[in-house]
Amino acid sequence: MKCAGSIDVRDIDESSINIDPIQVGGRLTAEAMKAIIAYGDGYSICDNCRKPFRLDYIKTPPVDVFMRDLAAFLHMDVARVVPGARRGFQAVADTYVQKNDPVLITALSHYTEVLAIESRGGIIREIPKTAENLITPDATATKIEEVTRETGKTPSLLFLDHVDYQYGNLHPVWDITRIAHQYDIPVLLNGAYTVGIMEVDGKEIGADFVVGSGHKSMAAPAPSGVLAATSERASEVFRTTSVKTDITSRTFGIKEVEMMGCTLMGVTLVGMMASFPRVQERVKHWEEELAHGNLVVEALKSIQGTDIRSEYPRKHTLTRVDTTNSFDEVAKTHKKRGYFLSSALKARGIAGTIPGATKVWKFNTYGMTKAQADHVATSFREIAEENGIPSR
Repeated sequence: MKCAGSIDVRDIDESSINIDPIQVGGRLTAEAMKAIIAYGDGYSICDNCRKPFRLDYIKTPPVDVFMRDLAAFLHMDVARVVPGARRGFQAVADTYVQKNDPVLITALSHYTEVLAIESRGGIIREIPKTAENLITPDATATKIEEVTRETGKTPSLLFLDHVDYQYGNLHPVWDITRIAHQYDIPVLLNGAYTVGIMEVDGKEIGADFVVGSGHKSMAAPAPSGVLAATSERASEVFRTTSVKTDITSRTFGIKEVEMMGCTLMGVTLVGMMASFPRVQERVKHWEEELAHGNLVVEALKSIQGTDIRSEYPRKHTLTRVDTTNSFDEVAKTHKKRGYFLSSALKARGIAGTIPGATKVWKFNTYGMTKAQADHVATSFREIAEENGIPSR
């Protein structure tokens, strides 16, 4: 089947249990699908845009209310939508990072955080992780002192992952923000893997900024995301234009500079809005999601030679697993080589693993029913048994 021309119909989530580590939190709701049809035209959101001609003032559909609800959802004061989490990182870096300013990230930070700093000419310094792949307050304090001695400047910003993309580990973010604030360093909380799937209270955490990903964790079309700030920081990161052009003497009202005016139009914004009531409800069921994920984790742990690289017990549904001494041993002699595992999973209606990966790989169980989690867990055990890998 084709959508048009050579574009295939995509039916992964309809035909399979998808365990792709970056896709499952962004699966659209039925409401978002309808919104895509209705608001597919690029500037459809502009039908009822009136003075002062800014996105967060649009009342039909109620974008103005949605922006306020987003801020409340994150327990922050002001929120804006952005074209993906990375554009939230960029907006904050553009506001606070000057050339040769030291900026802290962690050894587990996403590459887009690095690029946001690099584009400003900042000096990037990493907080090291522990042997358990966690970022600690002590390591944060030590790094701040080291960087301050090295550069003669206090870091201008700290990028802190709530849950990192490499291991899916939940870090002690409240304790880390408290340390950073003792040095007057603003903290950007990267909630790409938490905002929209579990409850996030930015003020309780102590974040100055919370960034979320619509297409990763908020059941929204790509590229979409959210940037929320405290009232103390909002006037800085959401500053309005003050320029007046020299020949035509044009001014541009209250357009926000770091947002480059309007950010999301059409399907990205209205899709996020349409899914939002479901997202608000689903974060209340996080413990159930963890329970389903742990069924799969326990099954993998029971397979001899398999190690869970993420923190254990699991606190998130994204998990890194090492099957070098189990499934990869089979791959060395199997006629399909490393592709045997993804092939065996596909035969059982499970998709989302990297074809050929049998050493270290990631999966995400978010959104599964218990029956689906049981099936995935049983499938891993069966594949191991069929290929002569004993259980512990």
